[in-house]
Amino acid sequence: MHVLMINGSPHANGCTFTALSEVAGQLEKAGITTEIFHLGTDPVQDCTACLKCVKTGHCAFGANGVNHCIDLLEAADGLVVGSPVYYGGPTGALCSFLDRLFFRKVHKYAFKPAAAVGSCRRTGSVTAFDRLNKYFTAAQMPVVSSRSWNCVFGNTPEKVRQDFEGMQTMHTLGNNMAWLIRCIDAAKSSVPYPQQEERVFTNFIR
Repeated sequence: MHVLMINGSPHANGCTFTALSEVAGQLEKAGITTEIFHLGTDPVQDCTACLKCVKTGHCAFGANGVNHCIDLLEAADGLVVGSPVYYGGPTGALCSFLDRLFFRKVHKYAFKPAAAVGSCRRTGSVTAFDRLNKYFTAAQMPVVSSRSWNCVFGNTPEKVRQDFEGMQTMHTLGNNMAWLIRCIDAAKSSVPYPQQEERVFTNFIR
C-alpha cells in the first residue's frame, strides 16, 4: 500500500514539508509507503479546458510533472496534499496544478482516501483547507479526518514542530488514513465499490 503526498510549497523542506513528513511517519509505521512530490518553483500552466485529456488521460501541458502525478495517483492507495496559506488560500500554483490533475480524470481516483494539510503563520488555514477538500469530494475520494482541521502553525520548520497540537493532528491524520486504507483493502473481496451511474450534467441556463 502506498500514499502519494504533494508538497505545494515553493520551499522543498519548509513548513509544509515538515507537516507532511509527520503524516508520512505515521503511515510508514503502519506499513504504508509514502512518496512526497514537490511542486517546486517553476510557473504552472492553468487548465484551459481544451479537453485533450478526455482522449489521452493526460494533460496536454507536460510541464511541472502533472502527468507523472496522474500516473502516481492512479497507482496509489491514498493522497495527501499540503500547501502553505497565501492570502487565505492554497498557493495559486498548487491550485493550477490540481485543476489539471483532476479535470476529467476523477474516475481514476474514486474511493482513494485523501486529505489536505494547511500550513500558516497565523490565519487563513481553514479556508485553504476547505478549498483543497473540494477536489477530493468532486472525485468521490473519502476525506480523512483528524482531531481538528489538518493545519499547523509557524513560519519556520522549527516553530512548526513547537505547535504540539498541530503535530498531534498530523499524527492522528496519518493513523486515521492508514486505518481507512487498510479497511478498504480488507473489504475489497467482500464489499464491492458503489455502482456508478452514468454521469449527468445539468446546465442551469435552459
